Amino acid sequence: MRESIKKLASFILIVIFLITFLFFISCFRRPYISLRDVNDFLYQLQNIDLDAIGNTKFDMVVIDYSRDGSEEGRFSAEEIEKLKNSPGGPKIVLAYMSIGEAENYRWYWNDSWDKDGDGIPDEEAPSWLGPVNPDWPGCYKVKYWESGWQSIIYSYVDKIIEAGFDGVYLDVIDAYEYWGPGGESGLERKTAEKDMVNFVKEIANYSRIRKGKSNFLIFPNNGEGLSKYPDYVEIVSGIGREDVWYEDNTPQLPEYTEEVIANLDIFKEAGKVVLVIDYVTQKDLIDDFYLKAKSKGYIPYATVRELDQLTINPGHEPD
Repeated sequence: MRESIKKLASFILIVIFLITFLFFISCFRRPYISLRDVNDFLYQLQNIDLDAIGNTKFDMVVIDYSRDGSEEGRFSAEEIEKLKNSPGGPKIVLAYMSIGEAENYRWYWNDSWDKDGDGIPDEEAPSWLGPVNPDWPGCYKVKYWESGWQSIIYSYVDKIIEAGFDGVYLDVIDAYEYWGPGGESGLERKTAEKDMVNFVKEIANYSRIRKGKSNFLIFPNNGEGLSKYPDYVEIVSGIGREDVWYEDNTPQLPEYTEEVIANLDIFKEAGKVVLVIDYVTQKDLIDDFYLKAKSKGYIPYATVRELDQLTINPGHEPD
């Protein structure tokens, strides 16, 4: 009888210990949010204040990996972890990275590539570097299929993974239009589309397989026409698209929006997250944009095109 009581007491103590241990772990475990939980997102690349962003309830955040784009301004792993587990609630944090253009303020840039700043690569420039984008001074077209540029991007991914980001937001995906048949470059590269598809797939493979980050998120920005490639749709986690219903405060032509939506719906039907960004600033247009986007099952965000402010639109606050 006495032995039975001892065994029962030991069992009770073990149960109490396990319950206490599990409670302790739950208190210090990072709150988790999955892609299917995302209802809203923030897109900001300049004037980033991590504390201010952390105090918001946005589920997903797209920011630059650096305060000012420079290597010196890089966010630390501690800062990104704090943002992911912030007072406003847990967040998925993606790092912006342009893979279709080179930026002359990044760590990889060499001033000898365009010494006179005329936007035309000099003799010392690598073979993959193209002319400057006239709409975005400091941003140069790149032949993204060349190994030299791809090696830079893989090194860029290393930095992003090291900082603890959940994934990447890949910009200038639609560079294939510039280099492909009928594009402004005049190169008439027939494989330009497929080259971009393969590049994104390689970035996914590099981060998820070679670097061991199996859940690393891949979000291309624009280039929704690549929905024609099932392997591309399968490999990405979602897609972002700008200027769907409005270009600034001007409505897009209905046929333009219809074509964009037709492609975005292919991603949506495949279970991918669709983010839409329209740069509308008038209250009635913002309301219209959010209504239309949500009716399609997309996740909207209206802000300024400079992406230099934390915008919370009245009536459309994150929750």
